[in-house]
Amino acid sequence: MKSKIIFFYTLLISSIIYSQNKVGTVDSDYVMNLMPEAKIVLKRAKAYGAKLDSSFQIKVQVYKDKVETYQKNEKILGELAKKTSIQELTQLETDIKKYQNNGQQLMQLKQNELMRPLYKKLSDVIAEVAKANGYSQILTITGNEFAYLDPTFDITDLVLAKLGIEKPTDNN
Repeated sequence: MKSKIIFFYTLLISSIIYSQNKVGTVDSDYVMNLMPEAKIVLKRAKAYGAKLDSSFQIKVQVYKDKVETYQKNEKILGELAKKTSIQELTQLETDIKKYQNNGQQLMQLKQNELMRPLYKKLSDVIAEVAKANGYSQILTITGNEFAYLDPTFDITDLVLAKLGIEKPTDNN
């Protein structure tokens, strides 16, 4: 009977020891900012933003020109012409406000579209590094708060190495 209890006790202890999870962390924003592709994405996003901005400036200029024309001709216009001009200006102003509001959303959508392949690449490398090093879970440290975190489980440097990115040195 004693040997059975010792056997089960040993089995229980060994299963507890082997079932422990290895948890690691990665600073994904840090890695993303160091990826060379991120600079290309940033350039493309800026170019898209400039295109949106130029379209917006054209709309604003058309509106200003029409306001100026209306103000110059206001005294000679008939009631119907004034009413039509005011409706047109109001519609242009509404369009400009909508375009301005949509511009931010369009920029965010474009940036997300451009960043998606980078996030996929990073996710694949993190999974590969985690599997190769026996981690059961990897947490991102960006945006999360930890009371204590052992830096020996941070795989940021391993992910950078796998991506072929050199870690910059601090020159402070």
